Amino acid sequence: MVDEPLRKGEQTQARILDAAFALFMEQGYHGTSMRQIVERAGITMGGVYNHFASKEEIWKAVFFERHPYHAILPVLRAAEGATAADYVRDAARRLVGELNKQQDLLHIMFIELVEFNGAHIPQLYERIAPQLPQLSAVLSAKAGALRAIPLPLLARSFLGYFFSFYITEALMPPAVRSLMGDASFDDFVDIYLHGILAAPGAGSEE
Repeated sequence: MVDEPLRKGEQTQARILDAAFALFMEQGYHGTSMRQIVERAGITMGGVYNHFASKEEIWKAVFFERHPYHAILPVLRAAEGATAADYVRDAARRLVGELNKQQDLLHIMFIELVEFNGAHIPQLYERIAPQLPQLSAVLSAKAGALRAIPLPLLARSFLGYFFSFYITEALMPPAVRSLMGDASFDDFVDIYLHGILAAPGAGSEE
């Protein structure tokens, strides 16, 4: 008996978030009204305000609960490789593969950046940050020499670098993408591992 109201409350909240998420993805945050959320969810205005104090509170719940980091971090934890290089390649491939499955990721990020000026991103980072050193520590334990890079910076560089690959792949016209060649992802990984500078003496003539 005690659990029944809680279950109903959770179901109602899920309906609100489902409705709001669909509307935000269709027409943006500012283009969506509370009335539209109420109608899409099939509940009363009072029912919405029982769970969320404002439309922005609904967006925050959507942003934190529907952000794909919930799927991305487990994918990274599943990465394998005997050496640091192999681990990075596998983790990068898994990361980009999972990002490509998240069809609404760009919409979510653009709404947050354009309509909120990134106001909620620091709170998102606070949720993600505690899990990043663990991933970096796994990489550091792999065979193969690594530079002495602080673990948080190592995690930041990895996520930022390969997220940029996903973004540019998604936004780049096919004609431009074709100039990169079939091995563009492998080349991207190689640049991450080894940089853009040739090894000393490479290509020099005797």
